[in-house]
Amino acid sequence: MSVAEQMVEVLRQAGVERVYGVVGDSLNPVVDAIRRADGISWVHVRNEEAGAFAAAAEAELSGRLAVCAGSCGPGNTHLIQGLYDAQRSGLPVLALASHIPSAQIGTGFFQETHPERVFTDCSSWCEMVSTPAQVPRLVRVAIQHALGAKGVSVLAFPGDVAALGADGPTGTSHFLTEQAVAAPPWSQVQALARALNEARTVALFCGAGVRGAHAEVLEVAQALHAPVGHSLRGKEWIQYDNPYDVGMSGLLGYGACHEALFAADLVLLLGTDFPYDSFLPQARTIQVDHDATRLGRRTPLELAVHGDVSATLRAVLPLLEPKDAHDRAFLDEMLNKHCRALEDVVGAYTRDVEKHLPIHPEYVASVLDEVAADDAVFTVDTGMNNVWAARYLQPNGRRRVIGSFLHGSMANALPHAIGAQLACPGRQVVAMAGDGGLSMLLGELLTVAKHRLPVKTVVFNNGALGMIKLEMLVSGYPESEIDNGDVDYAGIARAMGVPAKRVTDPARVREVLAEALERPGPALVDVVTDPNALSVPPHITAAQLKGFALAAGRTVLSGGVGRMIDLARSNLRNIPRP
Repeated sequence: MSVAEQMVEVLRQAGVERVYGVVGDSLNPVVDAIRRADGISWVHVRNEEAGAFAAAAEAELSGRLAVCAGSCGPGNTHLIQGLYDAQRSGLPVLALASHIPSAQIGTGFFQETHPERVFTDCSSWCEMVSTPAQVPRLVRVAIQHALGAKGVSVLAFPGDVAALGADGPTGTSHFLTEQAVAAPPWSQVQALARALNEARTVALFCGAGVRGAHAEVLEVAQALHAPVGHSLRGKEWIQYDNPYDVGMSGLLGYGACHEALFAADLVLLLGTDFPYDSFLPQARTIQVDHDATRLGRRTPLELAVHGDVSATLRAVLPLLEPKDAHDRAFLDEMLNKHCRALEDVVGAYTRDVEKHLPIHPEYVASVLDEVAADDAVFTVDTGMNNVWAARYLQPNGRRRVIGSFLHGSMANALPHAIGAQLACPGRQVVAMAGDGGLSMLLGELLTVAKHRLPVKTVVFNNGALGMIKLEMLVSGYPESEIDNGDVDYAGIARAMGVPAKRVTDPARVREVLAEALERPGPALVDVVTDPNALSVPPHITAAQLKGFALAAGRTVLSGGVGRMIDLARSNLRNIPRP
């Protein structure tokens, strides 16, 4: 048995079913070992960056280890964007980074890099295999670090070492499949209860850490008459079936969340590492998180609680003193303001929508939300597509929305969709791609075609870098060098073997989207959208207003919110009437 075969055998023991990458030179021993192994396959992508993104999406949806690989030099340095994305999202991904021949290391040899240095910042574990005797132990250590730390491990190895014979048996080992739940210290639970009981008004702000705690969050909100806001990553886990919802905060936000956080006597942050500190009140805040390193790094805290959100709320609920019905004034005020905020902007995408040219991107996202499956997986490009996804895709407890929400890399939607579809072959996977993002990794349409993946790609084609345009406007800069040109992505997709249609008539949006989602195999819909459809955050600073005044000109500022207005209106029915 070779070293490469031992590597693959350990991967199989860890339940790995596929490795994403591009074959070549120093990686060939591993690729050949995969070819001859049972139960594991090589997924040929067109760029290693896409392979890393695909692995990240697989890990996100499956919760299991996912693997990508790159050959020496440029082959593995291409992995960096996707690995940063996985590391920041807390996803268990292992990257196999092959190296130049061991005898040439340090000589300035062809394609020489130092992967053990290069990948340090985008991983929680990064080491180099030097001798066959280190394998398979180091492979197991790499896997356990990825699973235990919920992050990226990088195993670097010279290609010639991978081709050598094994120096000892492979052996077997049990890998971590479940982690212990962090239970908060009782003293912190008591302190949390005291603070919540003493506060006149409380607002909850939820991140991705409320996954699995939907019922407990709503129980706390009910007891305290507390409005519930969320971050983008928290939206899918808390917004659905939530009568206390007041929307989302941040640059992509909407509704009354921002006002609720700043008006409340006490803010309770639940499972969120929300990075935009200017959207947090920076006072009177309690934070609950299972990762103690996150506590207090975004805002000063009156109390830090180390514990899983669900476990913490279950512990504190019996200690809470439910507020009387007459104490609902703050909650009712925020629900009303949330509804009015949505009503004020809903006309931006409903007025003469089937006649408006170019097509409103808000309308496209709204229709997509309606025609997509109830358990669809959406992968979303960074930029304006983040806005449309945040405002129009309605969570229901079964849908998933994946994006580069923490690393913010362009071009993630299509490669994320590849990994999502392979991880969940029976589910509908929809890539919401911007024309800028799609063009950056356009070759991955060939990956979709080659593997006959039933990924549905919807291109929001505004011919521009829309988010960059908005950034320039708020900074007072006239837009410059953001033009992507008038590109027929449907024509390109068809040439690559992906059935595709181009839509310029808004009256055809629903029909074409529904047809694409229903057909077997891959499909692409290229929708030509309005480049002037931009989004304004719920809270705008004076400096940003000045920037708009200087640069906006005739730019249309829109911010429709789709079916969320219906949710907000329905929540108002919960307000007691005199």
